[in-house]
Amino acid sequence: MANGASNSMNVKLALAWAFVGIPLAWGIITTLINALALFQ
Repeated sequence: MANGASNSMNVKLALAWAFVGIPLAWGIITTLINALALFQ
């Protein structure tokens, strides 16, 4: 595989993880904040 194709695949993979990971992290943080409010 050419180096350019590998770099392109790495960029696509990073974007795919960001597309899934950012909303996932947002949901986890929001859930934790709401759960901590229950225990105060």
